[in-house]
Amino acid sequence: MDYNFKHIEKRWQTFWKEQKTFCTEDNNKNHTYYILNMFPYPSGAGLHIGHCIGYIASDIYARYKRAKGYNVLNPIGFDSFGLPAEQYAIKTGQHPSYTTNKNIKKYHDQINQLGISFDWNRTISTSDPTFYRWTQWMFIQIFNSWYDKDIDQAKSIDCLVDKFNKNGNLIVNASTTYQNQFDSNEWKSYSNVQQEYILSYYRLAFLCKETVNWCPELGTVLANDEIINGKSQRGGYQIYKKQMLQWNIRITAYAERLLKGLKEIKCSDSLKKLQYYWIGKKYGISLNLDIVFINNKITNIESVIFFPEMIFGITFIIMSTDHPLIDKISIENYKSRIIHYINQEISVEEKISGIFTGNYVFHPLIKNKKIPIYVSHSFTVENQYKSIVGIPGHDQHCNQFAKLFGLDIIKVLSSDLKTQYDNTQYMINSGFLNGLQSKIAKKHIMKFLVKHKKGCPIISYRLRDAVFSRQRYWGEPIPIYFKKNIPIPIPIDKLPLILPKIIKFHPKNGQSPLIRAEYWAWDEQNVKIVHQSLIDNKSVFPIEVHTMPSWAGSSWYFLRYMDVNNNNFFLSKKKEKIWKQVDLYIGGSEHATGHLIYSRFWNKFLKDRGWINSEEPFKKIINQGMIINYSAIIFKISRKNVFISYGLINKINSSSLQEIYIDINIVNLKDELDVIQFKKYNTEFTNAKFILEQGVFLCKRKLEKMSKSKHNVINPDNICKKYGSDIFRLYEMFLGPIEKSKPWDVSKINGVKNFLKKFWRLFHNVNGIFNLNKETPTMQEQSMLHETIKKVTEQIQLFSFNTSISYLMILVNKLTKLQCNKQQILIPLVQIMAPFTPHIAEEIWSKLGNTKSIMFYSFPIYNPQFLTKTTITYLIMFNGKFKFKEEFEPHQKLSIIKSKILHHPKIKLILKTKILKKIMIIPNKIINILFSNQ
Repeated sequence: MDYNFKHIEKRWQTFWKEQKTFCTEDNNKNHTYYILNMFPYPSGAGLHIGHCIGYIASDIYARYKRAKGYNVLNPIGFDSFGLPAEQYAIKTGQHPSYTTNKNIKKYHDQINQLGISFDWNRTISTSDPTFYRWTQWMFIQIFNSWYDKDIDQAKSIDCLVDKFNKNGNLIVNASTTYQNQFDSNEWKSYSNVQQEYILSYYRLAFLCKETVNWCPELGTVLANDEIINGKSQRGGYQIYKKQMLQWNIRITAYAERLLKGLKEIKCSDSLKKLQYYWIGKKYGISLNLDIVFINNKITNIESVIFFPEMIFGITFIIMSTDHPLIDKISIENYKSRIIHYINQEISVEEKISGIFTGNYVFHPLIKNKKIPIYVSHSFTVENQYKSIVGIPGHDQHCNQFAKLFGLDIIKVLSSDLKTQYDNTQYMINSGFLNGLQSKIAKKHIMKFLVKHKKGCPIISYRLRDAVFSRQRYWGEPIPIYFKKNIPIPIPIDKLPLILPKIIKFHPKNGQSPLIRAEYWAWDEQNVKIVHQSLIDNKSVFPIEVHTMPSWAGSSWYFLRYMDVNNNNFFLSKKKEKIWKQVDLYIGGSEHATGHLIYSRFWNKFLKDRGWINSEEPFKKIINQGMIINYSAIIFKISRKNVFISYGLINKINSSSLQEIYIDINIVNLKDELDVIQFKKYNTEFTNAKFILEQGVFLCKRKLEKMSKSKHNVINPDNICKKYGSDIFRLYEMFLGPIEKSKPWDVSKINGVKNFLKKFWRLFHNVNGIFNLNKETPTMQEQSMLHETIKKVTEQIQLFSFNTSISYLMILVNKLTKLQCNKQQILIPLVQIMAPFTPHIAEEIWSKLGNTKSIMFYSFPIYNPQFLTKTTITYLIMFNGKFKFKEEFEPHQKLSIIKSKILHHPKIKLILKTKILKKIMIIPNKIINILFSNQ
């Protein structure tokens, strides 16, 4: 019988489902191992082959660990809230809950077709109220917490209130931007509104006016990691800077712990570098700058300089648009223009803009030198002080700003430091700068600023507090209502706050679609949701209309898998004790910054409050490489409904051409576009004119990341239908190392197909009859088998699946040549093949008379007595420098080795122009060939 993958794969997928083979029991009788793939979003396009790399790799390792006796948790779920689903709903008029559930079913079927051993009984979706109930609960806990820097831990806000009642904030060391001090009597004298206002500066979740990335086309705020080259990642729309009242999460309180925790995570150096850069720890000095024109009793402002030796190059100060002192330090006749500037939308592509406040600060060292203060959207300012110093002589961005506003540009050279320093108002002991380099100057200037109370050392971070509001419909409702503008959490026992069904999903003028929900008001007296028309701000109050970002649910979903059916809490201590944390986390590098930072923060917060025990959520992280494929691009003449063939574009001004990505399925192997099909799927171009060359329309082909936006994705369904899932699994893993990017070339899949056919034939005779014999294997056969078991075991543990497959191919080829069909060799072979090709392995295993899945049998262990070293590797050196390696038979005479090496092509080539002096041989190690020039 030939290898009929369609029959075999369907049968075993049905068997696994009926027998619930992959369902995981919550016990730690055996060692436990938790494997997780990064949360997938269920798009309408379904899986493409790039997505499959992580799923297949994790499945191989999960099956291997089970066969090694581990109790493996390998769950899957869906990050089903978010902007893409909402945009699709707006476009099609279908409710996002309908399309999301439809897409989830599609993903489910596709993943099962690949034979992935996910435990579907633990599936979660962020849009399921039973899940986001706990996301809302956690948000309330974050809102009701503050960060105590004395113990480096989040604590209940009630604890902070107790401290204020006893001592005010005089001895509180908190992560906060609140700068005023008060004692207990002052605190008690404040109204409830005043107290809540002060507490908002301490809460880990807080409302504030924030300069955000605003996308009018999408109608929502976007995080930095949702923007690429100044455009929205979704749709490529224009992004603007805009001030809006937003929820924020004070993630900056955890910056140092996020840095330290990286030491506990096993991952690539590149991933750690991304995290270090994203958090961005740096040392500087805060400058206490005296204001020239004093208003409202504000006599000074603080700003930050990270290169104190450049202090003489400061020519302006930048304040962020949300700086709390703008109104107080601005000169009166400038205020209306400043307000207009702050409230306008400014494109992020407009790199330089700003407005003068009319006020100045005195230079901290140069007597009577006035430095102008500007407000600008265009600079990333220090998180706490919300201002920076402008040093245009040493910063390109500052240089552009200075040129725009006609400001001085001073370049500070280390040789000038003494002269500049001596000309300041501080003449005492200035000789120490004479001849010093900038590093030493930096140290002394910092010391001098501190001594004269002009500044103090600080540690700053690039990390910013995370904007948590989204002006979207399809997201978790924020469980807050507003009483006299004070945010009040919805009672815990009334969660979840269910997302109401509405018809119009599109945001308008920065307002969330939830503003149109009829029943979206909180009756405080009757503790329930009521109609918005009943809002009286006495007993019925408005509910927050913004929703949470998609990263809210994905920041803790991995915990829920441990205890998915618990209705009383998000995770019991008992279940956490079994699974602890994620042992292996696999996903794309695009999540190496935002998602990873947020989830690590969220995990640390839950630990601080005593609800979990692990400081870090993930032990080991692997970022899978991208699949690269040729995309297809056609050229349209701007402002005209005309397309021009690729070979003719050099006749058109390049600025007049617009590139458009098209579906690779309507382009043939000769790069020719099917114009009729293109018009059929792109109705806006039905009447477009196509300028052909030699009767055809050619496309530009470009090798790049496989992506839906590039229209160059390949559906795994088509590959599996033609070749089978086992062959597809093997080929994806055989393309190269999991962490490297790899080009897709389906023409090479036949090699994998032939390998699997050879494997099948080892177990069947020429008539297709299953046929194994019980003869004792030869030493050669045992040696080949156990060498392979050893190598495959080592490579799987290194997640080097492509080399594992290579060793399996070598073994199958050798056994085929020997016509070996011995049970003692082939039974272990099918067991080591099982993680890679589970369907064919199960089929053969059942033919051997086994009734249980092969997954429940132990992975073979190599026997050292069968491991024989067949060759000796020598390092070949020329005059003591290593050049290459060469294999020789063991116990071979040195005279024979010497003769063979002299006849080696590389040696013969070099000796054509050199004089051989001597050959030195260190047995079993090194051959050093000494020669001189002729």
